[in-house]
Amino acid sequence: MINKAKVINICLLILFLLAFISPEVLAEPIQLPNVNLSIGGEGDEQNLSSVIQLILLLTVLTLAPAIVIMLTSFTRIVVVLAFIRTSLATQQMPPNQVLIGLALFLTFFVMAPTLQVVNQAALQPYMAGEIDQTEAFEKGMEPMRAFMFKQTREKDLALFVKMANLERPNSFDDIPNYVLIPSFVISELKTAFQIGFIIFVPFLVIDMVVASALMSMGMMMLPPMMISLPFKILLFVLVDGWNLLIQSLLLSFR
Repeated sequence: MINKAKVINICLLILFLLAFISPEVLAEPIQLPNVNLSIGGEGDEQNLSSVIQLILLLTVLTLAPAIVIMLTSFTRIVVVLAFIRTSLATQQMPPNQVLIGLALFLTFFVMAPTLQVVNQAALQPYMAGEIDQTEAFEKGMEPMRAFMFKQTREKDLALFVKMANLERPNSFDDIPNYVLIPSFVISELKTAFQIGFIIFVPFLVIDMVVASALMSMGMMMLPPMMISLPFKILLFVLVDGWNLLIQSLLLSFR
């Protein structure tokens, strides 16, 4: 261990040196070197435009997860998959990585027709230089908006139109994206919770039957979840639950 006396002596020495430093020296401001940061050469507008495009591209890539979640079928699918795991009471089985991966591939499957239209109408013409960024964005959003309008309830649209203080729209074209997207999200959440409720019912019946049987036998100290878990898994396997669940999810987007 460090000797306390040595530490005290070092501290006193530092204080002694500071006492003899001139106050003018302490008050003198620290001279920092001048640093000039510039992008491209002077008058090089093309390089500056390329840098701005790169920054915008990186920003879009950063927001890509939110775009995938908010503008596609991912929200409904992942919520329903979480409900099925909760109703089975299998804790972390299947693990989160499996559920997220399955939800992503199901999202690609559901969104494939829409993404094909986006690719043909917006992405390929933009990469060929036939249209600019603004036109590519507008053409790319048209099929996405059509998908979201199909899955969004009129009541949810009316809520956000009212909150945004917009005039009554005459058509879907009059509804801006910042109104459509949150309306679509809450509609997806409501649909997912409705499907989750239907999933919960049969497993809840099994829990009630097992709890009543244990209570009638006087086994009140035995957790009903421990006994009902094998029966719920057996029921889910016998009815081919994953097939029925995925089929119902995909049909809900028709």
